[in-house]
Amino acid sequence: MPELSPHAQAVKDAVLALYSDEKVQKFGWRLDVRTVAATLRAAADQIETLYCDSDVDDSPGIVFALRQLMFIADELEAQ
Repeated sequence: MPELSPHAQAVKDAVLALYSDEKVQKFGWRLDVRTVAATLRAAADQIETLYCDSDVDDSPGIVFALRQLMFIADELEAQ
């Protein structure tokens, strides 16, 4: 299994911290990963709807952040 980027690993670690038992972490992550990825994509979509107008040149930082959320979601799901 390929190593996660530091950003994706931070998201995974935050989710795993919710579980007190290591065995439950492994099982829980397999169940949660698709939900976490979908949540990241939904958050990116909402941010885009709220803050980006049709001219992305006006919002390069937000567009970059949205792409990063999508990359993290893709990376987590590919694990």
